[in-house]
Amino acid sequence: MSMQIVEKSGEGLSRVYGVTVPAKDLTDKLEARIAEITPTLNIKGFRPGKVPTAHVRRLYGKALMSEVVEQTLNEGTQKVLEDNKLRPAGDPDLKPEGDMQQVIDGKADLAYEIALDVMPEFEPIDPATLSLTRPVYEPADAEVDEALAELAKQNRTYEPRTGKTVKAKDGDMVVIDFLGKLDGVAFEGGAATDAELVLGSGQFIPGFEDQLVGAKPDSDVEVKVTFPEDYQAETLKGKEAVFEVKVKEVKAPVDAEANDALAERLGVESLEKLRELLKTNLEQQYAGATRFKLKRALLDQLDTQHDFPLPPKMVEAEFASIWTQVQQDKANGSLPAEDLEKDDTTLEGEYRKIAERRVRLGLVLAEIGRANNVQVTDQELAEAMRQEAMRYGPQAQQVFDLFRQNANAQAQLRAPIFEDKVVDLIVGKAKVEDQKVSKEDLLKDDDLPEGYGG
Repeated sequence: MSMQIVEKSGEGLSRVYGVTVPAKDLTDKLEARIAEITPTLNIKGFRPGKVPTAHVRRLYGKALMSEVVEQTLNEGTQKVLEDNKLRPAGDPDLKPEGDMQQVIDGKADLAYEIALDVMPEFEPIDPATLSLTRPVYEPADAEVDEALAELAKQNRTYEPRTGKTVKAKDGDMVVIDFLGKLDGVAFEGGAATDAELVLGSGQFIPGFEDQLVGAKPDSDVEVKVTFPEDYQAETLKGKEAVFEVKVKEVKAPVDAEANDALAERLGVESLEKLRELLKTNLEQQYAGATRFKLKRALLDQLDTQHDFPLPPKMVEAEFASIWTQVQQDKANGSLPAEDLEKDDTTLEGEYRKIAERRVRLGLVLAEIGRANNVQVTDQELAEAMRQEAMRYGPQAQQVFDLFRQNANAQAQLRAPIFEDKVVDLIVGKAKVEDQKVSKEDLLKDDDLPEGYGG
């Protein structure tokens, strides 16, 4: 094929090439395609394989020519990349020039531009030259005791209060029947029988539980409340209501004892085993925080140790996705406090720095991964797809099938696995010194360095 390729511009990492394919080449390809499919066609009025070429051209010419053009565009792009030994950063943009209809009709050459960014050439730092400090904290026995006490508290039981003058205290459970009325008329959803309510738990609307403190068993209490303005039921927002409440029982909380019986109630064979589980759980939490801090210190070092030009389209795409999120946060009022007083120009400058940092780190990690042949296995990807799908409950199978069919969705799941494997590889080669820290230091949020973005 006599395809003509000229480089139109090449500044920094951006390249633009012009490609021209003569109309005759396209028509030749079309004729070859027609000749290929004609024997397979079944068309009414003709014996199989005996359809005249002119008839096929009339029926399918335009559709086939569109396919030929599509295929030629892809081949041209591939040829530009191979001839110029380019490593593209992202998908090239194709921009047809001239009248495409004329091209499809076989009356004009196919001329188009290919615009792309290429990967920067740089030498990533040798991981063995990095020095890192890993903050570690071991949970103390007292913390396990605390977690156990909390578990016992969550699994407390309630026993009926006894004695001559029983009155409900804050923290007690009352068993009640109630009927709610607006202006003397019962409303939908305002009644219940044998409801169990722990006073002070905030389960019912504000003011309801307070008015039952001091109530006796087998007594009637009239509770007057105003529904909050943000109450979910439209008809009740801000309305004053009266509840006729019958208090049937008053029960006092009895804390569960931290013993083998509690462990068995929670499905664990013994108290000792329960303590082990709680300790492991705490250790995992702290190990997660340790890993997060170590990874962030590593990314900070990689960021400061590398300086090379970034592919503009990559930075633009990263910035666009961050900026969309910023606008959403602004609209629903969840923008961080320190960003509220900044104008858009300032914010844009800061978030563009974050976009640049993310792209730079992405390229550095990719390059170190490539040099060390880091791969994400099919098994790791399948496991990530399964875990992500499980988050959708009943729709898990559908979500899993969607992942299996969608290469883009798989790429998004593959990226963080790849990143973690490269981080582990670097940590394995770097000089890492463990440093014992307090629990507070390990868990406190550090001030994020400028341009830190996840």
